Amino acid sequence: MCRVEEVILTLLQGCNSMHRLRKIHSQAILLGIDHSSAVAGKLLSFCATSSAGSLSYALLLFSRLPNPSTAHWNSLIRGFSVSPSSSYSMSLYNSMVSCSSAARPDAATFSFLLKACGQNGATGKCREAHGSIFRFGFASNIIVCTNLTRAYADNGSVGDARKVFDEMPERDIVAWNSMIACYCRAEMHEEALKVYKQMRIVGFRIDDFTAVGLLSSCAHLGALELGVWVHRFAEENGILDRNVFVGNALVDMYVKCGSLEQACIVFNKMKKRDTFTWNSLLFGLGIHGHGKEAILFFRRMVIAGVQLNSVSFLGLLMGCSHQGLVDEGLEYFHAMSSKFALKPDAKHYGCMVDMMGRAGKLEKAVEFIRASSFVSDPVLWRALLSACKIHKNAEMAEVALGNLIEMSAHNAGDCSLLAGIYASNGNSDGVSKMRKMVKEQGMKTTPGWSCIEVKGEVRKFVVDDISHLDIEEIHKKLMEMINRAIAFGYPAETFKLILREKSPEMYKEWIEHGGSFHSEILAIAFGLARMPEGTILRIVKNMRVCMDCHMLTKHVSRAFDREIIVRDRVRFHHFKDGSCSCNDYW
Repeated sequence: MCRVEEVILTLLQGCNSMHRLRKIHSQAILLGIDHSSAVAGKLLSFCATSSAGSLSYALLLFSRLPNPSTAHWNSLIRGFSVSPSSSYSMSLYNSMVSCSSAARPDAATFSFLLKACGQNGATGKCREAHGSIFRFGFASNIIVCTNLTRAYADNGSVGDARKVFDEMPERDIVAWNSMIACYCRAEMHEEALKVYKQMRIVGFRIDDFTAVGLLSSCAHLGALELGVWVHRFAEENGILDRNVFVGNALVDMYVKCGSLEQACIVFNKMKKRDTFTWNSLLFGLGIHGHGKEAILFFRRMVIAGVQLNSVSFLGLLMGCSHQGLVDEGLEYFHAMSSKFALKPDAKHYGCMVDMMGRAGKLEKAVEFIRASSFVSDPVLWRALLSACKIHKNAEMAEVALGNLIEMSAHNAGDCSLLAGIYASNGNSDGVSKMRKMVKEQGMKTTPGWSCIEVKGEVRKFVVDDISHLDIEEIHKKLMEMINRAIAFGYPAETFKLILREKSPEMYKEWIEHGGSFHSEILAIAFGLARMPEGTILRIVKNMRVCMDCHMLTKHVSRAFDREIIVRDRVRFHHFKDGSCSCNDYW
């Protein structure tokens, strides 16, 4: 390398703008060294991969190279893979493998290509790249295989991602973290925890990325015990002090596992916080039914100069809704645009409809919907329909469902809600009509499930689960649970037959002939059977708690002197001494 080249390369090393790069490029042309492999590579690399670069200029430079090398191709493919035009990376790769030059794809080429495949949902290209990875001899490369795993997962092909992961001859911590993250993004949180257990067995310790992934799964499944262990590990190893994302994940985990007090402790100890940190706790106050506290916390955010966003107001409005603070909710809803220059979206309007509906102002809620710019959004009409169930208002519920049907946005859950309202009003014809609609239109119902963590293991139950491994034990505790609840005032008409027979066989027969035990009741029975007296039972379910289960759980909490915390699709219910934190307002 000549002295002139060294000078140009040194100048490029300190380059920080396109204006300066153009000057250096001009000098290189005048000196006749712009086609030098080292100089051309450095020019191209800056333009393609630097945040201050220019992809159009990179393409111009690339077009003037007589025989681009693999490194030159990689710079361009890499640059486009993280740009708004990431699909162009795939076109560049096609050109690279089809040209007659000596440039061959290497591990870096495939890593950048796979990133573009993941961002563009290009499943076909991902599979094509997978074949090429084998053909070019990179099937045992950890980095390439990890990126292939991510690309498959980003395309929704989690099974293919797992197959690649299982076939890797060796894995590093990045590969393990990637697989956990894949399952988290696909909301397959039970599988994410299983991967972590495998990772621990083979001797890998968790790092910052593992902690965030695990805490996300713990939050979704209500796995508080494992979440507490991750918290302790993060504190002991300095992870919590250096990584705000781990702190955020901890706050979110404690909020969603029903331990709001511990979420506050983590929040107050955090040395650094961002908007997500504040929003997580604000959201937690909202879903736990602490509307007034949510308002005070929001004011604290304003004073602290936190950059508020739409999520901040969503948490605040949810808090107002769950505590019936309609006037305060309206005030903050209007302030969102007038004072904070944030435009409310359909979710904010849905919160307002929910708020008015819960408070019994159903007609005002309808007026609010029709005056909004989201009158054709199913979110608002579904919020109204849910509120109608609280007040057993079939007429207004019919209006809500009618609008959903008109938009072709209705589902089995909507019909089930209206059927429930009809049933509570003694309208058997209405119930039959809804069931007929579901059957004739082939609508699929969302299976109800509940999770409970017992001795560090998350156990999942579905409605009327008669195939569970511990069915005998669950049945026995279920009978005791209902009998003791009856002694404390729970009406037992529904369960007279099964209580009289007191046998697992009758239980199964009763279920098969239309009787029903919802998943949270089975989870509570299992928790009472397996967990020591005095321990809190924490249940997570994917649907709203029904009236019957809510009433039974209140009586069970008193009969067994247990605190039972249930997180449903909408909010938290803290049952204790025969009452619920929601005050039967949900």
